[in-house]
Amino acid sequence: MEITYIQRGDYLYPNITLCEDDKLPIGKYGRMRKEYLREHRPVIYNVLAVQGKLQRHLWEIDQAANERLERMMAEMKKQAGITEQLKVEDQMAWVGQMNALKQQVEEIIFAELIYC
Repeated sequence: MEITYIQRGDYLYPNITLCEDDKLPIGKYGRMRKEYLREHRPVIYNVLAVQGKLQRHLWEIDQAANERLERMMAEMKKQAGITEQLKVEDQMAWVGQMNALKQQVEEIIFAELIYC
């Protein structure tokens, strides 16, 4: 990899461009992972950042967490017997049960993907 420079007046500035990976969108779980790495695993955070792999890693974690959330919510809804009929008959009970399920699923995701 060769570093090129751009001259502006009397100064030479390195010609730095962003990788395509730096443009990947990161959601809630990717941001949580980034914060965890920065505060609790600074060596891993710095290695990924220096190698230019941090953004891709965060995007992959975010994608995996969202996919797992959707899959586990569907499975747990089925196991708990939460149906659309309950939603029609008693919305508050449905919302309460769905929030409890989401909390349980997110705890699993945090332990397996975010805070490891």
